[in-house]
Amino acid sequence: MNEQLHFADSGEAADLAAFLGRLVHYDRAAAVRLQAQAGGGAVAVFGRPPSFDVLAVRTVRLAAPLSAPLDLTVSAGELLESVDEGEPAGAVVPAAVTGPPWAGLLPPRGGWTPVAGLPGPEAMAKALAAAVAEFRARDEALPPQHRTRSERDRIGREIWSRTLGDTELPLRAVHAAQSLGFLRPVRSTVPAAPTQPGAPEPVALFASGGWLRLRTPYGSVALRRPGGLGTLLVRPI
Repeated sequence: MNEQLHFADSGEAADLAAFLGRLVHYDRAAAVRLQAQAGGGAVAVFGRPPSFDVLAVRTVRLAAPLSAPLDLTVSAGELLESVDEGEPAGAVVPAAVTGPPWAGLLPPRGGWTPVAGLPGPEAMAKALAAAVAEFRARDEALPPQHRTRSERDRIGREIWSRTLGDTELPLRAVHAAQSLGFLRPVRSTVPAAPTQPGAPEPVALFASGGWLRLRTPYGSVALRRPGGLGTLLVRPI
């Protein structure tokens, strides 16, 4: 019998379903890697949307700690189909699948240190909007004979590899975070100061070894520093 996951509440289930749905939108055959420690209160769900050259991480809080560790790669679509957003919220872990290469190259669990220089959410949104507008304008300005995939990819690589603020973080990471639903207002009925217990963590940038991680209240986007995870093919959506 496949293992059952019991989520802390229906909101956790809904957020996981939304994340999985976006991954499947980009790749109907998408896989995700699940990791949880025995006695831990959350499951980390790793995915890689093919157009952004990043790893996306959504952590799902559990109603009770797992009695045994969990570490396997499964179909994102099958996991999505099993998510129950009712009460109690949960999901059935599908059968394991052969993992894609990225599933064996996950970011480190620890050693993350804060990186200064990340602009605020409004500045990030403006930078992203400006990049999307520039891509569209340059694409529309291409003469018909030059409107090819390779030329559009070249423009995309130039724009989305630009770094944000005074950091090494490329714009494509912010684009990925927004497209995956990680950059959005936090659900809260009572505003809480960032220093209060239980308050949502602000958007922040961290580094560990050769990795960067953009953390948001809804998930993280991790990527290698220059020379990282492969070919970049990002287009605005």
